[in-house]
Amino acid sequence: MSEIPTMSTASSDIPAFVAGKTLPKSFHACPNREAALLSLCHAKPADVDRLLSFTPAEWRKLLPWLDASGLSLYLAHQLDELNLREALPDVVKQRMQQDLADNQARTQGLLRESVEIQTEFKRANICYAVLRGFSLCLSSVSAPGLRHQLNVEYLVDEGSASKARELLEQAGYRLCGINDRTWEFKKNETKRFSAKNMYKDGFGQIIELHIDAEVPGRESALSRREYREIEGMLMPVLAPADQFLMQGMHVFQNVCSSFLRTSHLLEFYRHMSARSNDPAFWSDVRSLAEGDPRTVLGLGVVLNLIESVMDGEIPAKLVTWTMLRLPEPAQCWVSMYGPHCVYGTPPGTKLYRLLQREMESAGVSLARPAGEAIQATPFLRLRFHVVEGLRYAWASYRWGRFRNELSA
Repeated sequence: MSEIPTMSTASSDIPAFVAGKTLPKSFHACPNREAALLSLCHAKPADVDRLLSFTPAEWRKLLPWLDASGLSLYLAHQLDELNLREALPDVVKQRMQQDLADNQARTQGLLRESVEIQTEFKRANICYAVLRGFSLCLSSVSAPGLRHQLNVEYLVDEGSASKARELLEQAGYRLCGINDRTWEFKKNETKRFSAKNMYKDGFGQIIELHIDAEVPGRESALSRREYREIEGMLMPVLAPADQFLMQGMHVFQNVCSSFLRTSHLLEFYRHMSARSNDPAFWSDVRSLAEGDPRTVLGLGVVLNLIESVMDGEIPAKLVTWTMLRLPEPAQCWVSMYGPHCVYGTPPGTKLYRLLQREMESAGVSLARPAGEAIQATPFLRLRFHVVEGLRYAWASYRWGRFRNELSA
């Protein structure tokens, strides 16, 4: 295993802002999940060796989390790249191979559907750009088929939104939800994803339209869009700095909800790493973001989480105006509860509300996230609200005591 490249390990010391204070114990370690994630971040020999030592029973416990977190396909590809697939138990190896093949077909199906929709958008002169998803190649993922994509997203000019909705409905999609300025459409609906169908083509096709509001005096991100060839089609995508900021704020939005899909954090980390030595890019990012406290502090939370949980190295040009501006209580929340986000399972927890309170104290108002509208049976919804409500009440009490200590 000595040929596997490594990165320097970040310090595990308690941050300086809590020196002399004791962070309440809040999370039981998940060493197997941690080994899987860190293998994807850095491929350290110790983490990869730990993966290869898993018993079939340990893999059975790990696989549902890998599916829910969006990391399963990335891990399968990583082990292939390291020529370690044959070291896996047969049942795990076969499962990963099948999932990769299924997801390739699913991705091609989504691409075909997207091409058809975009062709109609262009005929109707709709001003739009592809968000996240396919546009993340090659900054966050090396090939579209390696990413388990739950939906296809477009940023649409406010004046074009009604026409875009009409075209989607003509294509068989049903408007099933409106959240702020996001419209969600579904086609070929399935009650819920499972390991049996989540990677297969034709199940649960979802499109999100994000309406780009017209704000006097503000230049729209759509006015800066660029065109890039993706799988043979020239698609409009956001300019690099806009894409980075929107991706980062999408991760922040998920941190401030009951469940964070860990793959989104990994993809953002990879995007950041790919641009680490590009000063012009970081200058563009800062000039676009610095006037918006929500963006500055939101990025600060996400970057703190990457550094704290993933041992990620943050470019100095980002640290100075994001992480260093984050209030101490928010930094403490990341240290205490960040692992709950990264290693949690659906439907998640209510602990994000503590962070929400701190962000609101810092002047950043956050809407109630859709993540707490749990997709489950009535019994499971009740169980979530009772169990996580009690956990949150206890954590809130402890947080209040710790908050008083910070203020002392």
